[in-house]
Amino acid sequence: MRVFATLLRRDLAMLLPGGRRGQSLLPFLFFLAIAMLYPFAVGPDADLLRRTGGGVIWVAALLASILPLDRLVAPDIEQGVFDQLAIRGIADEAAIAIRVLAHWLSFAPLLMVAALPASVLLNLDGSTLSIVVLGLLAGTPGLAAIGVTIAALTAGLRGGTALAGLLLVPLATPILIFGAGSLARPDDGGILLAAAISLVALAIAPFAGGAAIRAARDS
Repeated sequence: MRVFATLLRRDLAMLLPGGRRGQSLLPFLFFLAIAMLYPFAVGPDADLLRRTGGGVIWVAALLASILPLDRLVAPDIEQGVFDQLAIRGIADEAAIAIRVLAHWLSFAPLLMVAALPASVLLNLDGSTLSIVVLGLLAGTPGLAAIGVTIAALTAGLRGGTALAGLLLVPLATPILIFGAGSLARPDDGGILLAAAISLVALAIAPFAGGAAIRAARDS
């Protein structure tokens, strides 16, 4: 457990602001920028903003999760970090699982905090905001897992960053559909379905990401 805690601290130190790759404020600022610009695009219709604002927050969260993909895995593969961990007996699957947790901690809580000012800009009421925040809590772990998996699969490929973004959008769309759909039909279990997809993604990510790292090591 001490080794895993050390790895988690290391990954967070890199991904959080101030670290070597710490640009996690970018998703936060990107998220707020979309919330600020959307009312200018559709006009000051408060009723329209109320009906569509929750979906805009979900789209902003999905797009914001794409921003850090290029620095999640590829730099450590290039520097041989995963090789050193393997020599020390730490499985690639464990390293990827810790990276998923660090990635989620680096962007998801900030997005949920940003949802508060975004709700004011988009004229969302308290009940809608609570559904949005619960949906983000259920769906962002899946976004983190999918993001790290794709980052591992595309690490080292030419144009890997662009390819990663193209892959993440369709894979994450079911989470977006059920998470945003819960705003229109709160009693249909959309948040639970988003959470279920997140759990599946979290279960698959360590094995898929670990296999991708081993393939990169052997190539």
